[in-house]
Amino acid sequence: MSRRVPSTPPELPGYDYARLLGSGGFSDVFLYDQRLPRRKVAVKVLLTEQLNPQTRSRFVDEANVMAQLSTHPYIVTIYHADVASDDRPYFVMEYCSGWSLADRYKQERFDVEDALRTGVRLSSAIATAHGAGILHRDIKPANVLTNDFGWPALTDFGISSTLEEELPVQTTTTTADLRGRASESTGTSEQQSVGLSVPWSPPEMFEDNPQPDVRSDVFSLAATIYTLLAGRTPFEVPGRSNGTLDLIGRIERGVITPLGRDDVPRSLVALLQKGMATRRENRFSTAIDFARALQRVELELGYSPTSIEVPNLGVARAARDESSHGEDETRVRSVSTIQAQPVQPPAPAPSHEPAPPAPDVDPTRVRGAVVNVDPTDHTVLRPAPVTRSALPAPPDAGETAKAEIAPRNPRRRGILIAIVAACVVIVGGGIAAAVIVPQSTDNPEHSDSSTGSSGTDDNDGVIPVATVPDAVAGAVTRSADGTAVTFTWKNPKPKKGDTYQWSQEGTAKPPTPTTSTQAVVGSLAPGASVCIDVVIIRDGRTSANPLKECTS
Repeated sequence: MSRRVPSTPPELPGYDYARLLGSGGFSDVFLYDQRLPRRKVAVKVLLTEQLNPQTRSRFVDEANVMAQLSTHPYIVTIYHADVASDDRPYFVMEYCSGWSLADRYKQERFDVEDALRTGVRLSSAIATAHGAGILHRDIKPANVLTNDFGWPALTDFGISSTLEEELPVQTTTTTADLRGRASESTGTSEQQSVGLSVPWSPPEMFEDNPQPDVRSDVFSLAATIYTLLAGRTPFEVPGRSNGTLDLIGRIERGVITPLGRDDVPRSLVALLQKGMATRRENRFSTAIDFARALQRVELELGYSPTSIEVPNLGVARAARDESSHGEDETRVRSVSTIQAQPVQPPAPAPSHEPAPPAPDVDPTRVRGAVVNVDPTDHTVLRPAPVTRSALPAPPDAGETAKAEIAPRNPRRRGILIAIVAACVVIVGGGIAAAVIVPQSTDNPEHSDSSTGSSGTDDNDGVIPVATVPDAVAGAVTRSADGTAVTFTWKNPKPKKGDTYQWSQEGTAKPPTPTTSTQAVVGSLAPGASVCIDVVIIRDGRTSANPLKECTS
């Protein structure tokens, strides 16, 4: 199918036309020079042939949605909207001079750090939209631009909808309609005629009466990050037919094409697969949960965690929702009820003793309209791994105390000297053996299978993630009044020094560290459902797959 001829740019007072930026199914986007203040802007203009009440309403809705969200650093800003002298509606937006993510992944390979950072930032933008009650419904690389700072900027809310309303009539498409349109293309281009972008769409969008929710946007977000890493869409199979029907069938069956990159950790692959789960209840419940999972991978790889920027939206509306606990709990109500906390006291001096469980409070700080994670928060920092084989064993405090208070009997002193000399010989022999016969972790036969631990890697001195087991589900009990839930889990291969970290899904609270295998979630509405994610932390490393426990 040949591309249509772009429309004529309208004459706009105070703006000088520069060039065409792009064309879509319902509009063209032009670059203009604004005279006052002087800057370059992008102007989106509705096509003449699309001038009807439905498209006008949709165009106005998009402008209003973007205006509501455009102060977010990772959402394109809208400056002005009006109707041109030739009766075509238009709105003036921030001009993003960089490539779209679609252009970038086709031209260059995304490294893991860049993909993680981009994922957290886009999660922030999407969580902001969800907090305002808006589903994007068309998240894909082409709808993420790059602004002058090099940051991603989410755009094109043209088919967005609120969490309460039905899908727009013009974009509702039945499965029969899709399957009746056999595609001759072997590529993965956007299917404008069916009102959705198939390669990044969740399976529920192919139902006869699609009912998307926030987890549908999470699917598309995970598919977008997967595309950046793979250089192709998640369900595209190189060398085989990749038409619309082929992709829909693979999406419905959950057949994700292997990533094919050795530098991508298994934990990142696993969380992307969870984000693209066929059943939406198996996905991350919110974009915030998805962002936290990406942060855990950043920490695992030793990167600085990317901040989750979520504004304090709709406090009053969210407070009213607290009493409506029987409604859909996946509607990120708690994202818009982030409470500011007093400044925390300075952290105590480092101690060799295990850290006590943190109180169940939210240390997230709200500065203006942006959430900044406290640097002392365990969501951001974890203790760095220590190569324990390089450190001498600490003396036993009890034996030292006994030696200091022992009576000064010459005969006993002689016995003590003999014992100390024997210990020196034994320790010296052990050190000599360690020097002469160093252990290697490159060969699994050298690992200690009885404890599930292994030596340090000769390349970087970091204990592999595979040595940290995943937690196993235990019991879930509710208090008599129904306002508190106690979760219990098991460590299948416990090791001395293991700690745990749990986080409540659907909230902005940071994960809570603990040395216990039990967590209590309180202050709930009676009978409200709640889920937590639990990970095991060993030597500064986190288990790859969080355990999810939920009330029935």
